[in-house]
Amino acid sequence: MNKEDKPEEEESAVVKTEDLPQNHFTETDLQMEWNLLLKQLQTKDTFVFNAIKTFKMLKSGENKITVLYPSDSAKVEFDKVSRAFFNHFKTKVHNFAIEIEYKRDFENLKVEVMTKRKIFEKFIEKNPLLKELDDLMRFDLT
Repeated sequence: MNKEDKPEEEESAVVKTEDLPQNHFTETDLQMEWNLLLKQLQTKDTFVFNAIKTFKMLKSGENKITVLYPSDSAKVEFDKVSRAFFNHFKTKVHNFAIEIEYKRDFENLKVEVMTKRKIFEKFIEKNPLLKELDDLMRFDLT
């Protein structure tokens, strides 16, 4: 009766990643699964789809995936589906040692509004004769 009640130590079900399969996966595997997720979200949850459609997934090492995201608010929406996506991907490629790295990408993920003038200027870069045609005809590209 005077014995102190010590809680019995529970055995935790921690599985070491060395014991799990670590099969090779390719960039193509990653892109196929990412595009599949985007297609599913487009019909199921358009709000999350619109938030994460500009994300880029890159295989940056043998067991490393880099996620490039445009804003913190978009990353919050991605966090809602990321666990299910990465668990599905790890199971599909039989590689449970995959590490995920998040990077905010300001330059490459900007969504630029293309006006008629900007589109025409891009065409001028490809075909300089369009500039002369514009000078001659005075196109209204407003």
